[in-house]
Amino acid sequence: MGASEKYIRMTQTPVRRLICELAIPTILTMLVTSFYNMADTFFVGKINTSATAAVGVVFAVMSLIQAAGFLFGQGSSIYLSRKLGEQNRQAASEMAATGFFVSLMAGVLMAVIGIRLVEPLARMLGATPTILPYAVDYLRIILFGAPFMMTSLCLNNQLRFQGSAVYGMIGMVSGSVLNIVLDPVLIFGFDMGIRGAAAATVFSQFVSLLLLLFGTTRSGNLRIRPSSFRPSVSLLLSMMKNGLPSLARQGIASIATIALNVAANPYGDAAIAAMSVVSRLMMFLCSALIGFGQGFQPVCSFNYGAKIYSRVREGFRFCVRTALVFTVIVGAAVFLGAEQVVALFRADDPEVIRIGALALRLECVMMPTFSWNVLGNMMLQSSGLSFRATVLASARQGLCFLPLILILPAWLGLLGVQLAQPCANLLTFLLSVVMTMDMLRRLPPDGT
Repeated sequence: MGASEKYIRMTQTPVRRLICELAIPTILTMLVTSFYNMADTFFVGKINTSATAAVGVVFAVMSLIQAAGFLFGQGSSIYLSRKLGEQNRQAASEMAATGFFVSLMAGVLMAVIGIRLVEPLARMLGATPTILPYAVDYLRIILFGAPFMMTSLCLNNQLRFQGSAVYGMIGMVSGSVLNIVLDPVLIFGFDMGIRGAAAATVFSQFVSLLLLLFGTTRSGNLRIRPSSFRPSVSLLLSMMKNGLPSLARQGIASIATIALNVAANPYGDAAIAAMSVVSRLMMFLCSALIGFGQGFQPVCSFNYGAKIYSRVREGFRFCVRTALVFTVIVGAAVFLGAEQVVALFRADDPEVIRIGALALRLECVMMPTFSWNVLGNMMLQSSGLSFRATVLASARQGLCFLPLILILPAWLGLLGVQLAQPCANLLTFLLSVVMTMDMLRRLPPDGT
């Protein structure tokens, strides 16, 4: 498909059909990626409770790596998608190369610094003395993979925003499936324990990167060429501005994970393990919604750049209605089977099941609010309203969650730990409705 054909497809295909076509690959990508995150928790859970908790502790660092990957990935992708909408392919190519190489350099830097500070870093993340040895073994290997993880996320976003979500799906899903296969082989077959789970993740991310690079050479996609690398101040500032909401969303998620582990720490390894399981489960349950929203993002940014604002409005309304139905059905089903779901990970620890089941039910009650929270944030970001998008992205796990995780446990003990995220979801929903409705009212007529 050539550049002109892509332009026609993104601006003339019926919005609902186009969003669904782009969303199916991203939903599959998000589901499989989240599933492999859960696979680490599942297989490591066969070792012991402390190892399970270690995966939850290290997840804060993985969130930080993802945050940087999304900063460069979505930051460059929103810019290049708008330039493609304006039919300025040269500017789009320069941003694609700049986003890729900057993310690679950032990943190498993060790996070098993190490996040198691995033990104090694990302690800071909330590891107890019994969790620490597992956390250090897992974290050290994960940090080696930071450059692969970061650049894979960058390329996946760039392909998606060019309307080539299928190639992004192939790269990410292939790596995820490989990770799921390698987990039991390395953990138990080669007797590597928790280090096997980390090694499986790193190798799988490297394979994903190779496949995604191949995807940039197909179907008229922007190729990553060193000659197009233009780290000018204007390009870097544009990338930072566009990617800031993603950094806020993912980066604050990392801080929130640390705060959650610290808050659960006084209640023992079972509490840390239970909250880790619930966090991974909620990420998996919401991954389809996020994937659906990612199908809407290129439609939003491309048509916003082409000044066809009616398609932005239509796409958002369609996505919110569809997502609301999905979250109500899924939330109700998981609410009813919460104990059985948590028991999949630690069936031999009744305390983990007791703590995790209540936390999971409380999260499910607020799950329908995700519809507006996620899609509203994606629309604001894809339309270039980076300040509003950053504030909203910071709300759920930052502006709302961090004060609550400090206050509620002091009043309610462990129940306060379990309630903090659901309460933050509700407050974020109220803020999201106000901000997105205001943006929709201000959209001008098409062509202006």
